Amino acid sequence: MSRIEVSKLPIDPGPAAWNDLLEPAAASQSLDAELTADWLVIGAGFAGLAAARRLSQLCPSDRIVVLEARRVAQGPAGRNSGFMIDLPHDLSSTDYGGALAQDKTLTADNRHAIAFAADMARDFGMSASVFSKSGKVNGAATAKGDAHNRDYAAHLAAMGEASEMLDGAGMEALTGTTYYRSGLYTAGTAMIQPAAYVRAVAKGLSSNRVQIFENSPVTSLSNNGTWTAQTPAGRVQAPKVILAVNGHLNSFGFLKNQLMHVFTYASMTRPLTTSEMVRLGGDSVWGITPADPMGTTVRRITTAEGDRIVIRNRFTFDPSMEVDQRRITCVARDHDRAFAARFPMLTGVEMQYRWGGRLCLSRNNVSVVRELENGLFSACCQNGLGTTRGTLSGMLAAELATGTNSERLDRARAAPQPSKLPPQFITKTGATAVLKWQEMKAGAEL
Repeated sequence: MSRIEVSKLPIDPGPAAWNDLLEPAAASQSLDAELTADWLVIGAGFAGLAAARRLSQLCPSDRIVVLEARRVAQGPAGRNSGFMIDLPHDLSSTDYGGALAQDKTLTADNRHAIAFAADMARDFGMSASVFSKSGKVNGAATAKGDAHNRDYAAHLAAMGEASEMLDGAGMEALTGTTYYRSGLYTAGTAMIQPAAYVRAVAKGLSSNRVQIFENSPVTSLSNNGTWTAQTPAGRVQAPKVILAVNGHLNSFGFLKNQLMHVFTYASMTRPLTTSEMVRLGGDSVWGITPADPMGTTVRRITTAEGDRIVIRNRFTFDPSMEVDQRRITCVARDHDRAFAARFPMLTGVEMQYRWGGRLCLSRNNVSVVRELENGLFSACCQNGLGTTRGTLSGMLAAELATGTNSERLDRARAAPQPSKLPPQFITKTGATAVLKWQEMKAGAEL
């Protein structure tokens, strides 16, 4: 008999701001009974919901249970920046690009995941404010950032991918600020309201065949011919289980010392007044990723109360998968500086929300889509791209578990294990130093 005691439950610092913008969700249904199912999915983020959707397609008569430790959209999915990116986006590189052949394959896989998400957006009635394939811009504030963009544009051209360079005037027309000297527009990114998206998927999937239980963390897993998941008030028995818990794969006892746990941080303004929106100018909706991967991501979004601006920057290495409020307060100063530098016309606009979000990376930039034990599958380690890579991992884990073959699954199965990390004290010291050095090099891109 195999038994797994879960060592840590998810802890997320600060509010899930995207979720707080929405109307309150209906009362949650927690697991408080003993159930049997054909499939159990643990985790209701991008990966878990994609896995449940794919299972419902491949096994249309099977019963699927999804267990979520918190409310849907209160975890990392409700803290995501909302860029569902199709093109190479390697956070450890200088310009996001990698090996040419590998990047072509990666792009095709990412687009497959985005198409899958777009189908859900259509089937579950999402508006353009929740899911829109509107593209994004890499914004460059410095000569070095502009050079990164031009290198990336050349890399994309070698891949056969189109892009459009924007000059400073074009960036000002888009964003309202003179901060950026250039930008690189690519059309394939889907921009999402991440909390609204996962809530809509969860609602659309829910039926008499697919049940989603919130506030139902799994505290143990055991296998005595079939898997049993124990929660504080109930249990689920199923012959096959998909773990869609990203870095918390370590908490289930797998891949110890092979996953890197990183936090990134964001702040969101209060709604802008009409006069503030006039002073800012530019378009009402846009998304900017930084030309330097360690720089500042910025979004302008429209809400019922008025437009808001989201600032995301800073990375910290935290093997405990926890950070406290002091970290949020410290990082907030960097957010305020980044906001003030970009939007001097918005002096006096306060941040209403500040939060942190968990990322999971591997040294060799691979995801973990595999059978961990008999009947226990994983869709984890999204390498900082939870929207796209999480969706893809969930789909592929469902295909692996059902014996559904595809070239994408073959590539995932052929991928190596995440590389081993040095001893923890060396990894933490080294990773922290590297992150600080890279942020310092980013300069005004941060």
